[in-house]
Amino acid sequence: MNATLVAVALSLVSAAAYASAAVAQARLAGRTTPGTGTLRLLGSGAWWSAVGLNAGGALLHVAALKYGPLTLVQPLGALTLVAAVPLGARAAGRRVSTTEWRGTLLTLLGLGALLMTAGGSAPHETLSLVEALAVGAGTVAVVAGLSRPGARPGLRHAAASGITSGVASALTQTLTVAVTDHTTGPLFSWRLVVVAVLVSAFAMGGLLLSQTAYRGGLGAPLAVVTLANPVAAAAIGLALLGERLQGGTISLVPALLGSAAAVRGVILLSRAQAQTAPAVDAVPAGRPPATPSRVVIKSPRAALHQEHGHLRRIRAGRS
Repeated sequence: MNATLVAVALSLVSAAAYASAAVAQARLAGRTTPGTGTLRLLGSGAWWSAVGLNAGGALLHVAALKYGPLTLVQPLGALTLVAAVPLGARAAGRRVSTTEWRGTLLTLLGLGALLMTAGGSAPHETLSLVEALAVGAGTVAVVAGLSRPGARPGLRHAAASGITSGVASALTQTLTVAVTDHTTGPLFSWRLVVVAVLVSAFAMGGLLLSQTAYRGGLGAPLAVVTLANPVAAAAIGLALLGERLQGGTISLVPALLGSAAAVRGVILLSRAQAQTAPAVDAVPAGRPPATPSRVVIKSPRAALHQEHGHLRRIRAGRS
């Protein structure tokens, strides 16, 4: 079978697994408080279900990177959002809206245009040790800047998650090609050890950052993750791994049109999901918000004595 078709097929199944994990993470984040620690999440079965789905998607993604370049495999990650639409609608017990169908169609058309222009040959070049360290240091600096306190923490964490995941994919391709293709160097070397450590750190960091980003809802954060991921990976592929678009300069036109259509589709999908999110009860104008009451759980006997005392006070007031 053609390597490109194998890469596309593996990417499709990977996107479905990632979409299921994103929906599970969003539901888990909605049931946890912002101060919930990592150790408490590790004790949750729902958390481990999301981790398992992410792990399955990651393995399929690694296999796809073996057969296709970053400029081909990474844009297909936008299918995660497309697959999340029916999954999220089913979990919420509603139908897919017209806006979501429009966003899905635009995303698929845009990805189709990108597939026609992306390089189709299997990857052979890998990052050197210096290049891997430079990519890692630059990623840490960008993520540190996005994680600083400020406005829109959900979107900034989502961008950081997408970037770290995209960089992890680029480093994973180097690791996969180096292990399976012995012409790139020895099987065990300091370069591969460093790359493996960076892959593990960025993959886990992207997962934790996405969990934080999804606390504000699935729509916009998932869209930012979906767009930031292929941008980061494709930048590394084009700048450091010698990847090129098919057709030369002429292919830039359909590539740009496809990118614009895919971005527009992702934005429509994210807006539609934000509109279908459950609304918070509004406080009427001019009325201050109520102070949360303290709930005290009493034993049945104590509650009975309290009720008898209340009746006695009422009778004494009437007499």
